[in-house]
Amino acid sequence: MKQFNNLVELLDYRATIEPQKQAYTFLSDGETKELNLTYRDLELQAKAIAAQLQSLNLTGERALLLYPPGLDYITAFFGCLYAGVIPIPTYPPRPNRSLSRLVAIVRNAQAKIALTSTSAFSKVERKFTEIPELKTLYCFKTDIINCDIAQKWQYPVIHSDSLAFLQYTSGSTGSPKGVMVSHQNLLHNLKIIHQAFEHNNQSQGVIWLPPYHDMGLIGGILEPIYSGFPVTLMSPFSFVQKPRRWLEAISKYRATTSGGPNFAYDLCVDKITAEQKANLDLSSWEVAFNGAEKVRVQTLERFTTAFADCGFQASAFYPCYGMAEATLFISGGFKDKAPNIINVDSEALKNKKIIYKTTNNNYSENKKIYQLVSCGHSWLEQEVIIVDPETLQECSENQIGEIWVRSASITQGYWNQSELTKKNFEAILREKVENKFFRTEDLGFFSNGELYITGRMKDLIIINGRNHYSQDIELTVETSHTTIIPNSCAAISVDIDGEEKLAILAEVKFAYKGESEEICKKIRTNIATIHEIKVDTIKLLKKGTIPKTSSGKIQRFLCHQLISNS
Repeated sequence: MKQFNNLVELLDYRATIEPQKQAYTFLSDGETKELNLTYRDLELQAKAIAAQLQSLNLTGERALLLYPPGLDYITAFFGCLYAGVIPIPTYPPRPNRSLSRLVAIVRNAQAKIALTSTSAFSKVERKFTEIPELKTLYCFKTDIINCDIAQKWQYPVIHSDSLAFLQYTSGSTGSPKGVMVSHQNLLHNLKIIHQAFEHNNQSQGVIWLPPYHDMGLIGGILEPIYSGFPVTLMSPFSFVQKPRRWLEAISKYRATTSGGPNFAYDLCVDKITAEQKANLDLSSWEVAFNGAEKVRVQTLERFTTAFADCGFQASAFYPCYGMAEATLFISGGFKDKAPNIINVDSEALKNKKIIYKTTNNNYSENKKIYQLVSCGHSWLEQEVIIVDPETLQECSENQIGEIWVRSASITQGYWNQSELTKKNFEAILREKVENKFFRTEDLGFFSNGELYITGRMKDLIIINGRNHYSQDIELTVETSHTTIIPNSCAAISVDIDGEEKLAILAEVKFAYKGESEEICKKIRTNIATIHEIKVDTIKLLKKGTIPKTSSGKIQRFLCHQLISNS
């Protein structure tokens, strides 16, 4: 594989050796309407955008990308790179939604410019004239640029450690944090994914993930260019509206790589009919990656069972672990090998202990078993260790602690937040002070050299001295009643008179009068039976109420505010 110093070199290489090769196909309707982009056309448009940015002396400035998912997003992203401008992928603003997150990003990044399209900007132009922080932005519409200006492009000064872009994370801590991702970070992580997924120029991708999310941008848009294979894209809105579109695209384009979080696979199981399955051929699917949240055994099993007759193989599932601060990918297994699943004692797990169990015919004993999915191992000289967050000493195998990472993929920190950068990116072991690690704030352990994720430190609910993981309680809530919407529940702790209590937020489908009492009773009973804790508060909410990130993760900080405000 040829070595590159930055992403401009990478695209220039592809456009030179394979100018007419299809880089991207975007399904504008999620099905048949194709918009195509070759490597040569991508570079030409990127140079034209870059030349315009350079003419405005914007090199080194931060630029918001305000587009819906599509090819314009990609050309604008590379246009910024070609100009030495730092792009900021952002969620496309909607006229009926608050722009508070966008305002927070503008404040933190001190952005002066926004790249957008005529149609996208027309929907929010009025708000941009009303909000002081947005009023000062220079909104640059890239769809009206004449490509002839590309001739005026000047190669920018870019080093391997130059900042490539800012990836703002939503997190559960309120204000967004701008992760500083360098060209070196990107190229190292793309190489890891290339090796782990065994990509080559004959691979085929299908991606519905949003380009403003690290998995969609790096895994879905940049990795195909790095490995030299074509990818078919669709908007996440197209997928959510009709989940069959995702699998139909995999079937039609013979995709080898595709994936998403748990909810994507669950949605397919719940929404795709037997009649629709009859036309699917998923036999080409080699890497069905699953990440962005703790991988659920139930998700893997349900999807495999539902689509086995369509040619889907369980060995295609590829659970992986990563985060924006590590560029994207941290760990994963071997391709074509079914993920390892272990059984542990659920009671011991709550006390941060690992005791292995085996299933048998005893129902009451099996209820005490909790299944964990392996997220594989580290790749390409990445060092992943488990650390006791209190003593700062490395944990032994089968001991739960915080996951720390040291790697060329670890990013440069948070933009304009030096104290938080020092706290999270410069962690040192008590007895080995020579190396600095990134603290993930995730909990996990190693078993036979493989990483298992048990939860997130901030998602721990401690009641009566015992640890409970939010995700586990949320799964119990989801299965308590048919009206509860999957992946739309939040279990959080609330302080009542100095004592930590459990509160549940759950989105429900339309329910008849009087059903709320029954739903709450089921939730309380199931949580008491399975987790042996009492629920203090239950809020049943309409669909779309629980705050989530662009990748579908529950924003627990905002859920706390939701409880407080109500």
